[in-house]
Amino acid sequence: MTKQYKNANNQNPNNQNNNIMMPEWDNTEYQEHLSSVEQTIKKQPANNKFKTTPLHEWHVETGANMADFGGYHMPLWYETGVKKEHLSVLNSVGIFDTSHMACITVKGSDAFKLLQFCFTRNIQSLRIGRCAYGAFLNDKGYSIDDALIYKFSEDVFMICVNSGMGHIVCNHLIENKVANKQNLSVEIIDLSGRIAKMDIQGKNSARILASVLKNPDEIFQEMPYFSFKNVDLLDGTNILLSRSGYTGEFGFEIFISPYGIIKLWKDILKAGKNFNILPCGLGARDSLRAGAVLPLSHQDIGNSEFINHPWDFALPYNEDKTDFTKNFLGKDKLTNKIEKHIYPFAGENLRKVGTSQDAMVLDEKQNNIGTVLTCATDMGIGWHNDKIFSIASTDLPKNVILKGLSCGFVMVSKKLEYGTKLKLKEGKRTINVTIMHDVRPDRTARKAITNFYN
Repeated sequence: MTKQYKNANNQNPNNQNNNIMMPEWDNTEYQEHLSSVEQTIKKQPANNKFKTTPLHEWHVETGANMADFGGYHMPLWYETGVKKEHLSVLNSVGIFDTSHMACITVKGSDAFKLLQFCFTRNIQSLRIGRCAYGAFLNDKGYSIDDALIYKFSEDVFMICVNSGMGHIVCNHLIENKVANKQNLSVEIIDLSGRIAKMDIQGKNSARILASVLKNPDEIFQEMPYFSFKNVDLLDGTNILLSRSGYTGEFGFEIFISPYGIIKLWKDILKAGKNFNILPCGLGARDSLRAGAVLPLSHQDIGNSEFINHPWDFALPYNEDKTDFTKNFLGKDKLTNKIEKHIYPFAGENLRKVGTSQDAMVLDEKQNNIGTVLTCATDMGIGWHNDKIFSIASTDLPKNVILKGLSCGFVMVSKKLEYGTKLKLKEGKRTINVTIMHDVRPDRTARKAITNFYN
């Protein structure tokens, strides 16, 4: 039986100063214990070219279609298929293995100072127990990676970055720690391989988690969007529970020790059986995030200056967007003179094009004005009377069947108005699309938790 790591104040994870206890992922004892069980949790050989998550063997035995993603051998979809997995999240609930993502801890009296300079988001007002989305830029203003920053206390933060980016972002922070002979008082630790992660997404997420958590009523009594808590499972295993995700729907991200995730994954599948829960692969994750207008790092962002895109909230603009409210790395390269603009789009139906170099964005005069960054199919939406509806829309007219729409992002060389009609062309295939401010309506991610648990 594996040792269970619990937080030091098990009855009250938040101490008298409202700080949140950081799980013991970055201490020596935990690292030594993890090394002793590493062969057990990584016993699957898989393809030696790829890294694997602790759930890899379960994915393979379940018949998942596996492929490389960010250097990891990951499930694209299971026998149910992408469409059913996508719709499962919109109708009820789905779970995702996201252990390929990486985490970094940043601790010390100068932790805030370092992150405030390196991160695009202004975290001056970020409260303990909350997380914020933004990006780390290089000195050219290009995104190295987008990330979430979690605030545990005034001098303890955790960063969650994308697959394979742990050491890159970690080194970036270390370089800036000593830049200009600052030698800031900060400890930066790459937690790659020390943390496993899974996401449970969909309106029944909290109801299912209630079956595996201690004191679920207390936990869910107040848990706003982009907040997190240090909580215990029924077996005493300590986890970090974050009310966030990458689907646009109500749900949670769970950070847990690698040797604890297999049991939790199986327990959640069992608890979710009556809710028709499905394991979901990266295919459904991609189609859900596209419909929710969420970017994929190094595909939708990272290939140009981090400006003129749908994610303005990740930049510290003043009220009239004429300047920024803080100094940050790459700031001087972000100007309104940059003639590259990223826009979301929605197609006429579910037909889509690829994102190869041959894919073109054509304006009304058939001029090639850009490139296709993402083109996926959101299976749960459709047009009716010039309006997009979702299967979750309460005003969806009766007898209207939604078959899905292609959607994604384009990068173009000129500013466009929402509602602009374009053509996307790749080879012999051409599809008609509309530039949108938003795509899938009636998403649930930001709704009060009382809508889903009481």
